[in-house]
Amino acid sequence: MSNAVPSRLGLVNATGTGYNDLFLKIYSGEVLASFQRENVMLGMTNVRTIANSKSATFPVVGTTTSGYHTAGNEILGDSIKHNEKIVHVDDMLLASSFVSEIDELKNYFDIRKIYANEMGQSLARTIDNNLLQLVMIGSAETTPNVTGGNLGDKIVDADCKTNATSMIASIFEGLQKLDENDVPSTDRYIVVSPDVYYQLANNDKLLSRDFSSMNGDFGKGTVVSIGGVPVIKSNSTVTAFTDHSSDSTTGRNNTYNVDGQYTGAVLFHKSAVGTVKLKDLIVETTYDARRLGSLITCRMALGSSVLRPEACISVVSQ
Repeated sequence: MSNAVPSRLGLVNATGTGYNDLFLKIYSGEVLASFQRENVMLGMTNVRTIANSKSATFPVVGTTTSGYHTAGNEILGDSIKHNEKIVHVDDMLLASSFVSEIDELKNYFDIRKIYANEMGQSLARTIDNNLLQLVMIGSAETTPNVTGGNLGDKIVDADCKTNATSMIASIFEGLQKLDENDVPSTDRYIVVSPDVYYQLANNDKLLSRDFSSMNGDFGKGTVVSIGGVPVIKSNSTVTAFTDHSSDSTTGRNNTYNVDGQYTGAVLFHKSAVGTVKLKDLIVETTYDARRLGSLITCRMALGSSVLRPEACISVVSQ
């Protein structure tokens, strides 16, 4: 009796020994799609890609003043203050899974989608949590980048998590603070938890045509903006808006620890947080002959830090 000849689903043109070649391409695409779908914060920060380095420096330039010239006086120029912010690359952020060859032959297309979603979401959640925590850190910063510079703010609103009307008033106060800090009106964002988001989506002032034009839909549970700034719903806030002040995580080369348990919303400009990316998202598979299966890894090398505390606002209940 002859042995059966299996159709190797991951083999290109049924030749060679690259039994995972096709799987990797499909798998990589699904990991990337899941990461992009779940990741909210990275595109809303100042991202710089670097090579062969462990950190990057972001210049900080202060403001200058103007005045009237007195006839005959020599013009000497005004001093503009400078500083810098150094953002380090954290250790490799990694998610992995191991797929047995026999399972791969039986039902790989079923488990692939599940594994891809889990790995992509895992990386996205970690990055979003770090960036949300940095906005909270920036809002509590007490030392400006340059002497005499502006700072962000923590707006205390006792019932911001349970009263949509009160939250809206606090968000407007935060937007006013950004205006007063000369933060650009474009590329601003408001991020809230799903709980707060749906409270806002049930508020007449945001949805009623008497107060706002085409700003949301009660039936669809959506709200577009407050004060012209987009409102972003992020499930990562469920984790980020908790107490991380005592976290001890190996591999971090930047500070992300903050007590966010009282935070109801964060407001920030794209320049508030800087991210240095040493390696973008990459997916690799390695066949292990000793274990008859494939180890699949997806990883990134990046790090983030606060750049402009004056562009960070948080609304807290206490």
